[in-house]
Amino acid sequence: GGLDHVLASGANVNVLVLDTEVYSNTGGQASKSTPTGSVAKFAAAGKRTKKKDLGMMAMSYGYVYVAQCSMGSNKQQLLNAMLEAEKYDGPSLIICYAPCINHGINMTKSQEEEKKAVDCGYWQLYRYNPALEEEGKNPFTLDSKEPTGDYRAFLLGETRYASLMKARPETAEKLFEKTQEDSKERLDTYKRLAGKE
Repeated sequence: GGLDHVLASGANVNVLVLDTEVYSNTGGQASKSTPTGSVAKFAAAGKRTKKKDLGMMAMSYGYVYVAQCSMGSNKQQLLNAMLEAEKYDGPSLIICYAPCINHGINMTKSQEEEKKAVDCGYWQLYRYNPALEEEGKNPFTLDSKEPTGDYRAFLLGETRYASLMKARPETAEKLFEKTQEDSKERLDTYKRLAGKE
């Protein structure tokens, strides 16, 4: 709510969100940012609802610069987003994928995990710059390529998903299918915005 209030104000502020997909400061509780099928505190049987799309919410104002990034996947895209956000005269929001200890990965390899997330289509890279619209250009740029990685292998490489498969395989299958569909739906929406569909 506080972030939305700041962005809606129209003030020239730059906000960086490190998205761990859980409430990390409370020990890994499920949040609105937790994806379907992920295990977290208060979602021990896997979260049943899809993750909110913070970037789309911010873009709906029409005057907020928004980028979604993953440093381990594309450092240049992150740098471009930061430079554009700084230059933009208005509120800007950069959302970065941030692996967390609660994902059950080797944290010395978090950059590799970020790359895997983008390669398989779990996380998408884009930039939305309202200033381009004033120039008659499409304000939305999809920086992700078509997914080539193994989505299921990515999920099973993280304890937050693999533990559900061990405890409740039938439930896990359904929720993993749903979270992959959610990711594909987000990507299809971004393709339409970028004029690539």
